[in-house]
This record gives sequence, structure tokens and C-alpha cells, in this order.
Amino acid sequence: MASPVYWIDFRSRGKSILDKLEKLILTAGLPELGLDKKFVAIKVHFGEPGNVAYVRTNYIRRVVEVVKRHGGLPFLTDCNTLYKGCRSDAVSHLQAAHENGFTPETVGCDIIIADGLKGTDYREVEIQQKHVKKAKIGSAIVDADVFISINHFKGHEMTGFGGALKNIGMGCGAVPGKLEMHSNSKPKVVKEKCIGCKLCEMNCNYGAIKVREDRKAEIDYNLCVGCGQCVAVCRYDAAQVVWNEGGNTAWEKIDEYALAVLKGKPALHINFLMDISPDCDCWRSHDAPIVADVGILASRDPVALDRASVDLVNQSPILAPSKISDTHEHYDSSADRFVLIHPHSNWKEGLAYAESIGLGSRSYDLIRVDM
Repeated sequence: MASPVYWIDFRSRGKSILDKLEKLILTAGLPELGLDKKFVAIKVHFGEPGNVAYVRTNYIRRVVEVVKRHGGLPFLTDCNTLYKGCRSDAVSHLQAAHENGFTPETVGCDIIIADGLKGTDYREVEIQQKHVKKAKIGSAIVDADVFISINHFKGHEMTGFGGALKNIGMGCGAVPGKLEMHSNSKPKVVKEKCIGCKLCEMNCNYGAIKVREDRKAEIDYNLCVGCGQCVAVCRYDAAQVVWNEGGNTAWEKIDEYALAVLKGKPALHINFLMDISPDCDCWRSHDAPIVADVGILASRDPVALDRASVDLVNQSPILAPSKISDTHEHYDSSADRFVLIHPHSNWKEGLAYAESIGLGSRSYDLIRVDM
């Protein structure tokens, strides 16, 4: 059965785009989420400092205001990153959010880093899927009653594109959960970076990592379960991920994590098809958009939403200069934009797997919302 996906473009026609956004989310079913006196987790990406392609706070604030008007108790949230950038712990994560303009004053609600100070505050959500039996999801997200994702739709190096499913699945995984999605093996210790502080040893629940006489940590792989706790707590980048997960397997794990996030929760998802950069927002810079701004889409179904978003991008003319025009002197105008950028990714299989585990439908009805 086709799922409804609602759409507005960026033509103002004398109307505020914020008013159009409000009508979009109301039409897409936000009032039916049962918001009154409920904790509402609004999942966003605060942007890595230096990258300005993230969704502007003006849009976020309007969503917050509508949630409040319907009795909800909203908070903005994200989980810490696995890599050691500016958002790998709650202190630096909040500082990055503030630097990019996300404060309680600008967005109208508080900000909670869902997996805590070091990325280790999570709940295990049982899903018993092919790759993931119990997903490690940030506690504040699990504890919320209602879930709303606000997603910047763009390219992604591993999955081809990043939209609702990527923001939900990867974004809501605690640091050990991100390790599970990114890596098919156990972490390693770079001894040149280890100072022998024993934080990893003190925080390992399995006794798998010990600081030896040379003041260097060493992992006993017979005991290690690959939980990623040592990666989360290491302040010196000595405990590291082994980046070895292929795109299709990663997609499937992301889908399974998204299933865990949405388990038992009313949800709405919003994709912003603007500043459609070729790569992830986790980089400290962003490239020129590959196509012009398309609009904003919303749906209760994240699979249909991402499929409609891909289709709209692929129907849009390629811009120059951009990563596509610069690296492909001659290209078929009907070619898949995301495959042109990331030829080793397979987003179609990712959406097919999401549908197969019950996350939604790849079939959709695109419904234009007018003021």
C-alpha cells in the first residue's frame, strides 16, 4: 500500500516558508501523534562546526512551537559521535550546537544529548533482527513518548544518501551502537597514543582491556565483545574503531537501529531537500549543492519519505559547479545522482531491506500542500 508523503516547495508566493512548514506538518499528521503532556524527542543534526548545511534553527523553532501548541513537552536531541570530532562527548557536542546557533533561546526548548556525557548512557532495545538483536539507543530517546526526526537530505559516503532512516538509525545509536553499525570487528589500541590513564580498563565490563607494565592498553580479544565502551571513554584517540563495514551491511544495520528507535512510538519525519551537498554533515566543511533546492517533505513513513526524496533529487537538473559536474565530464542527465557521487553505495537495497523488516513502504503518493 502506498504511503502519503506531503510536499511543499520553496516558492513564497507572498507566504512565509515557516507558515508553509507549519501547514505541512499539520497536514502530515502531527496532531494525531497524541502530544498532550508527552515528552517529544525532536532528533536533529546540530552540524559539525565549519559545516553550515544543517537545517536552520528558524525551521526547528517553528516545529517546536507547533508541538508545544498541541500540549507536547519537546526537547532537541542527538547522540554523540563515534569519531573524535567536535561532538564526541556531551560537553563539546553542546558547545558545537551553541556555536551553530542551537540554544534554548533560539529553538524554544532545551537540548539533551541522548546518550549522556561520554556516549555510554543507553538502553538496549530488543528487536531480534538479522544483524542486531538488541540495539543500543540513547536513553533520552528511548524514554521519550513521541519521536520527530528533522533531517537534512544530502549525499553520504557510505550509504549513498543520508535522509530520515540514516538520521534515525545511525543518529540515535549511542556510541557503542554506532560502533556496531560501522564496524564488523572489535576495536584496536593505537599504542603510540595511549598514555596509560586506565579509563578504558576501568570502564570495560568484560575485563577485556588492561594497561600493561609499559603503560599501554592491550585488548584481550578472547574476552572483548566489541561493545565500543573503550572507544567511547578514551580521551586520547588511542582506542579506535576498525572501519571495515561494507555499505549494504551498514544500511541493514542502520535500518534495524531505526526499527528499534521507532518501536512503539508515534512518529513524524521531515526531510529538508535544500543545500543538497554530496557528503555527510559530519565533515567540517560542505561542498556546493548537486541540485537546486527542492522543498520540504513530511510523512509518518520514513521509507516512503526517503524514496520520494531520492526521486525528486534525481528528477532535478544537476548543478555546475558541483562534485558531479567536476568529476563527470559527460553524464547521462537521467543518471542516479547519488550513484554518480558514491558509485559503491547501494541505497536501493537499503530501502528494500527497510521495507522488508516493517519500517515502511517504498510505494508512496506525493501530495502537494498549498497555502
